[in-house]
Amino acid sequence: MSQSITLNEVQVEEIRKLARDKRQSLSIVGEMPIANDIFTILEQLNIKLLEYPIQSEGDRPAFSATIMYSEEDGEELVFIGLNTADYFDKQIFAIAHELFHYYTKTGSHLSRLTDIENTLIEAKANRFAAEFLFPEVALRSTILDEFKTSNLEKTSDKKILRFIARLQCTWWLPYRSIVKRLHEIGSISKEQYINLYSFNERDLVAEYGRMGTAFNVDVFTKLNSRTNSIGTSMRDIDIIIRNFEDGLINEDKLADTLSLFDKSPDDFGYKVSVTDEEEFDDFFSGGSSDEG
Repeated sequence: MSQSITLNEVQVEEIRKLARDKRQSLSIVGEMPIANDIFTILEQLNIKLLEYPIQSEGDRPAFSATIMYSEEDGEELVFIGLNTADYFDKQIFAIAHELFHYYTKTGSHLSRLTDIENTLIEAKANRFAAEFLFPEVALRSTILDEFKTSNLEKTSDKKILRFIARLQCTWWLPYRSIVKRLHEIGSISKEQYINLYSFNERDLVAEYGRMGTAFNVDVFTKLNSRTNSIGTSMRDIDIIIRNFEDGLINEDKLADTLSLFDKSPDDFGYKVSVTDEEEFDDFFSGGSSDEG
């Protein structure tokens, strides 16, 4: 388990306010879960989502997400590149993490959920993602309703695991993000945090996995799956084609870019000769490697 930067009370309160204000601006009623609606939020904000699986040599993906900016005819275009080789719950968290950078204009960079939080801005982005997806007021209220106390230090691991499984199926956060939240608000001790954090939450036949599938097999299985999807909206595909028609990209770039989404220039009436190939990874070059 990685060590994390600890935010002070003022910083945490600023993030709570930012998350609360942004949820309200998006017409999210009360403390309702966002879950899969995170993708609809990107459409509301006119942020273009590019999905592609980037495999890594180890167990974890090379990165979770990256935000980038471009300009067309004086208009700023915002893109989020999402690594769909990651687990689906971490994809959701990574998008929320990148929304912090979008709202605070803190630049383009990569997010790695399992690396050390080695900068203050990344720690803030992580806290924002957690607060945006699962407001603290909702978490505290749920704990009190369930246990009639906010202190779970005397509660057994089995009870806490069942509780986390239900939270995960409702709020769609990664297991370890929920564990971290419980520790951040003082509901569990450092010892409990370390113990719960060490569980293999991805093993669906282990104790926690069985609990999650028992509560909601469809949602829990989806959250613990790597989607490996490839795609973007047809509107964004049209922008790519118009960039070619306006001379902003050449034939090779057009073919390379469309191929990322299993399409070709021929699908849109253009015959081109490709002389060179570029890896999708190049799309993400130039960003930093901070954690999300």
